[in-house]
Amino acid sequence: MGSSQDRLFNRERTVHDILGGGLVADLMLWRNKDVTMGILLVTLAAWMVFERSGYTLLSLVSSVLLLLFTILYLWAKSAAILNRPPPPLPDLHVSEEMMNEVAAFVRSHLNALLSASRDISLGKDSKLFIKVAICFWLVSVIGSWTDFCTLGYTCLLVVLTIPALYEKYEDKIDRCVLVGYRELQRLYARLDTECLCKIRKLILEKSKLD
Repeated sequence: MGSSQDRLFNRERTVHDILGGGLVADLMLWRNKDVTMGILLVTLAAWMVFERSGYTLLSLVSSVLLLLFTILYLWAKSAAILNRPPPPLPDLHVSEEMMNEVAAFVRSHLNALLSASRDISLGKDSKLFIKVAICFWLVSVIGSWTDFCTLGYTCLLVVLTIPALYEKYEDKIDRCVLVGYRELQRLYARLDTECLCKIRKLILEKSKLD
């Protein structure tokens, strides 16, 4: 990496570090190409199933579980009749410790959400209200353009492509963005000198006359 002055937001960390540096970052940046490609292909297949077959998520899950349990049931019955071993199923159970961790995680985030909702409702946090309102408005607008399944697949596609492309061409992208930003700064300074300053002076002179 070059100096932080040549990077967006004067950052000193790599894209991989910013994304957490773990398994998720590896997947987003195609460090394990087979797994990332597999995720894209599976989600593409799922999207095509939902879009083309007319299945909903509930109906698809129900059909898959029905088929799975039917196969396992017939397998177990035929194995008992033919003196064969039953299906090799693991001993599935959820430990109390795992449930306590999940409950604590859900409780902490739910309490934070309820606390933020209360502050917004009582008018205590105007900035948070504006952020939430903008988010809900964006969700409403985007939701009117497409369905949830297509939106989910599109978001996943963006997450698995944009960071990787940026990491690959970050020098060129940062250079172009910084050049554009500096050009906008110069234009704003010129506009401020030629127009905005004159407008402020006129307003100030008018206020003095009044």
